Amino acid sequence: MVNEAPFDPTGIACVTVTFNPDMVLLRKQLDALPTASLKVLVDNASAPAIREQIEKLSADIPTIVLLRNESNLGLAAAVNRGVAAIGEDGRRPRLVLLLDQDTEPHVGAVQTLVEAFAKLEVLGNRVGALGPKLVDPATGLQHGFHCATRWRWVRIFPDEKATQPVACTNINGSGTLMPLELFRQLGGLEEEFFIDHIDTEWSFRILAAGFTLWGIPNAVFTHFMGDRGVRFWWFGWRVWPMRSPIRHFYLFRNAVRLMRRRYVFAVWKFWNVVKLSLTAMVHMTLDDQRGAQLKSMWRGVKAGFARKPR
Repeated sequence: MVNEAPFDPTGIACVTVTFNPDMVLLRKQLDALPTASLKVLVDNASAPAIREQIEKLSADIPTIVLLRNESNLGLAAAVNRGVAAIGEDGRRPRLVLLLDQDTEPHVGAVQTLVEAFAKLEVLGNRVGALGPKLVDPATGLQHGFHCATRWRWVRIFPDEKATQPVACTNINGSGTLMPLELFRQLGGLEEEFFIDHIDTEWSFRILAAGFTLWGIPNAVFTHFMGDRGVRFWWFGWRVWPMRSPIRHFYLFRNAVRLMRRRYVFAVWKFWNVVKLSLTAMVHMTLDDQRGAQLKSMWRGVKAGFARKPR
């Protein structure tokens, strides 16, 4: 039997990056986080009116530390700045929870993540990071946990009653819980990626360092995917994220960069080519901005090959 220590909310720090957020969603997220936990908001140069609202919201919550970037440094750089600020007030949390601005934990979900982390460690696992079950509030569908076999890259969709942790090969960045010391030891997120595939690269780096990744199906967070999601059926209902052209530039550029790296799984590289091709076909067919989309995708591919591989 695994001995459970009482949940200590001061043992976790939460880092949220904002860029012109929906203030209602942001407020819901902050209200859902443990009251006593440190909350670091890093604003990536939101519009002045929105930044003022963020400042007012931060002033209402005593456990918030607000950091302001004068320009949009990208998601990875903002997260790194937020994590670097943890401990400056004398607190020494062991774990850090990374959040997008539109992600909301369900009641008790953060505590469930922390307790699952402790149980996995007691069982002898070198836990690098774990993530919750993410559900798209627009469609009610979950994003699933990414798992690789020798030949296949699959998503596992646990049922509502599932509690068994799922060994993963990649986890979504929003809702990721990990040891603060490991984050710093591995050098933080790759800032040149700016936004897309930051979590993919980070997951592969954790695995390459000998640690494990886990999905916790009974820790549920709502999370929007892309600018909007399209619901479609492909051997089960799924959500296809519809992104802007500039997002597709980063997505394609960073995917190509990852495919050229030695520590990235070969099976991911193969299925990523399939997914990028499918992405291009979907936007050629369904997107009113198909010309701009394809141009941005091609620019991303060329930029990805322009950089020397690692």
